[in-house]
Amino acid sequence: MAAGYLDILRARHAARLLAGTLVGRLPNGTAPVAIVLFTRAEGGSYALAGALAAVYGLATAVGQPLLGRAVDLYGQPRVQLPAAVVSALGMALLALTGLGSLPLAYVAVTVAGVFTPPLEGGLRALWPSVLGGQDRVHRAYALDAVAQEVMFTVGPLLVTVLVSLWSPAAALLVINATGVLGALSVVLSEPSRAWRSAPREAHWLGALRSPGLLALLGSFFFVGLALGSITVAGVAYADDHGRESVYGWLMAALGLGALIGGAVYGARQWAGAPERRLRVIVALLALGYLPLMLTPGVVAMTVLAAVAGVFLAPAIACSFIVVDRHAPRGTVTEAFSWLVTTFGVGAAVGTAVAGPAVELGGTSWSFAVAAAGGVAALLVLLATGKVLAVPGRTAVAVQGSENDRNGAVEPGFSSGHQA
Repeated sequence: MAAGYLDILRARHAARLLAGTLVGRLPNGTAPVAIVLFTRAEGGSYALAGALAAVYGLATAVGQPLLGRAVDLYGQPRVQLPAAVVSALGMALLALTGLGSLPLAYVAVTVAGVFTPPLEGGLRALWPSVLGGQDRVHRAYALDAVAQEVMFTVGPLLVTVLVSLWSPAAALLVINATGVLGALSVVLSEPSRAWRSAPREAHWLGALRSPGLLALLGSFFFVGLALGSITVAGVAYADDHGRESVYGWLMAALGLGALIGGAVYGARQWAGAPERRLRVIVALLALGYLPLMLTPGVVAMTVLAAVAGVFLAPAIACSFIVVDRHAPRGTVTEAFSWLVTTFGVGAAVGTAVAGPAVELGGTSWSFAVAAAGGVAALLVLLATGKVLAVPGRTAVAVQGSENDRNGAVEPGFSSGHQA
């Protein structure tokens, strides 16, 4: 297993691109925690902290596909680095001016969110040209998904360390300055400077004119909803058991399960079309969420959380390849950015829905929201099976996509042209 991942990291530029992207995404991965801690330190309420974090999340959701389209049109360096700088300046404005003017605070988080660089989509667009081989690209997608879990686990911890050493304002400044350095590392690399999107057909819908991509986005909205609801449900479960540390154990178990699942998934080659495999993985993901509604004792619940996380990273990794197969030619970065946006919006909705569910029916109801999200994600994939099964048969799908051009397909199936 480890040998396959080492092979990826030994490829020229691969380790630099992966590390640079993860560091560049730290501001986005830590923003909710950093904003809440900063707002509370400034004397703001939890309601204000939540509102500022929500505005940042919505702004990011708007900005990612727009910036992704700009990357496809103008290249990575001309978009990624300026966006990272402007986003960091937005957070710096919040850190330096505080909450003395609430309209200015909202403007600051909006700017920071809208200009969050689409490094995640940009990295996935680079993998085929960096790695070449089909099985290596497949494994890189899995490694990417696993690395995300590490970032979202280590990032908030890093924020709390910076806050304890200095202050929440200093944490905002340091994290965002570090993010700019990560983006700089990526855009100065040879693959990023040389990468050009395939010629694209002018269309105002861009990547969204692909029915297959729309189907996938619909499904992953509900995957995001499930994951977002678990964060609230975990807090409610910890409150029921009178220990805040329980929440940390549950989230750590969920992340550990995802790490294990992603590592195992990426360690082997898979035969067959990824669309069919994605349905199986999402079905197992939904199945893993169902037992959480039982809310047993802490030890058993921690084990169930780890099991529930096992199929998350494989689902994300498999979705990357499905996106690449269905993205219209010349829109690959935008398409990946739409996946990030849809997942994030779903998570925000899940967080919003789980709160009232706790009030109405208790902790088990909030975990039921997660289970319902997983089932809904599966139903979308089942209902759109015909659309997803033929990525090359419609005029708007992967006709000449980057996936075909660069060979970024998994072993065991032919390109969409022969589907």
